Amino acid sequence: MTLVVNDLKVYYNTLAGDVRALDGVSFEIADGEIMGLAGESGCGKTTLGNSLIRLDGRMRHVDGSVELDGQVLPIADSEAMDRFRYHSISVVPQYAMSAMNPTRKIGRMSRELIESRGIRYETVREEYERRLTLVGLHEGVLGLYPMELSGGMKQRVVMVLSTLLDPSLLIADEITSALDVSTQKAVAESLVGLRDNGFVRSMIVITHDLSILHEVADTILVMYAGHLAEKAPTESVIRHPRHPYTRMLIDSLPEVGVRFDQKRLEGIPGKPPSLLDPPAGCRFRARCPLADEVCQEQPPFVEIADGHQVACWKVE
Repeated sequence: MTLVVNDLKVYYNTLAGDVRALDGVSFEIADGEIMGLAGESGCGKTTLGNSLIRLDGRMRHVDGSVELDGQVLPIADSEAMDRFRYHSISVVPQYAMSAMNPTRKIGRMSRELIESRGIRYETVREEYERRLTLVGLHEGVLGLYPMELSGGMKQRVVMVLSTLLDPSLLIADEITSALDVSTQKAVAESLVGLRDNGFVRSMIVITHDLSILHEVADTILVMYAGHLAEKAPTESVIRHPRHPYTRMLIDSLPEVGVRFDQKRLEGIPGKPPSLLDPPAGCRFRARCPLADEVCQEQPPFVEIADGHQVACWKVE
């Protein structure tokens, strides 16, 4: 088992009080698994990804543990996490295309980043260039400035850099946002190739786009308002979702070839609750068509079939 997260609670400190962005999250990721992480904006996806590799000044580790390859990560201590970042666990951050220094050529920027991790650049340069070619880039990009690369090219450079030290776990946050459809496909294929070539063992892919997860993920974990709603193999989530939120999330997506006059898109009525003072019980109940009195108690996240977990009182 690559990753074991147990009852993780991470809050944001604000002037108005604690925002309970992650409020008791438990799940596992197996060796070789690519897990997609989906849900509405503000559900806690990026917070979960960030909390596994670092905690910034706004985030506070309240409870729970994270274990990677049998070793407990000191996620509450940013300095102690330095020896794990990029070696054991790495990240392709949200807005990665803007993460490059515009005043540095790609090669110089890469050298500075790699050597900041205690690795001599010359010892990995040949492998770095080889991996660039594997994702469809020529080694000549090392002599270019970021502005000379397309969005998809910059994304793939960051992906290669993030996995150059062969981490056990890669967190990829919204790696296909702001890209055209054909470039999204190329980036998604490159991402899977990193796993298939053994450059990274397992992945968490965070995105709003369920169609991307359908292509790259082995399993999908759906979050809502800081809680877990459903986790199952990708086909089970897409074809046979069991949680009402997952079903409504999928039903709100357009279908290729279906005209508006044939099927109107159905959104999810209402809005997510404030995480400053979240409601007791199921946090989706105010928007759920199946909710009743029993939903005032928080449902456990339980296995209803082999590899299929759901947090809902209405699931048989």
